[in-house]
Amino acid sequence: MVRDELTDGTRIGRLLSSEIHGHERGVLGRLRIVDANTDVEATDAGAFAFAIAAGGGRDATGSDADVSGNDGGPPGGDRVAIDGRMAEAYVHPDRLRVEFSVEPATAASAGHDHGLRVRPKSVDPPRTLVFVEDGAEVKAALRVVRAVAEERLQDGG
Repeated sequence: MVRDELTDGTRIGRLLSSEIHGHERGVLGRLRIVDANTDVEATDAGAFAFAIAAGGGRDATGSDADVSGNDGGPPGGDRVAIDGRMAEAYVHPDRLRVEFSVEPATAASAGHDHGLRVRPKSVDPPRTLVFVEDGAEVKAALRVVRAVAEERLQDGG
């Protein structure tokens, strides 16, 4: 039996971005993809692909933030988010790395609970890295994003 696996970091990133962007209700509906680099090419160190922000859903240009690049913004997604970033996504050739800059303990706990590889990042303020190594793990990563967003938005962020 042949088992197809999606292990391309860029495609995994697009899947996660689409999952977040596609929600219109609940806590995920309050999140936006901002600063999207639609032309990103994966690197071994990880190339910035997009950020996840909570709030009103408008970027500094006043347009709805959209990873598809069809939002009327500048080519390549060169934008500055008005709303605070919760996480940034970086594409590697074989995985996606999501760096949570808020609620790092929540991200770590949710990542472990959903079977994802997680690692703390010793910076100030601390971050939690969550690795998405297969397209099948995108739903688990979305649950981590949801948990962090629920905690963050509950705190008034």
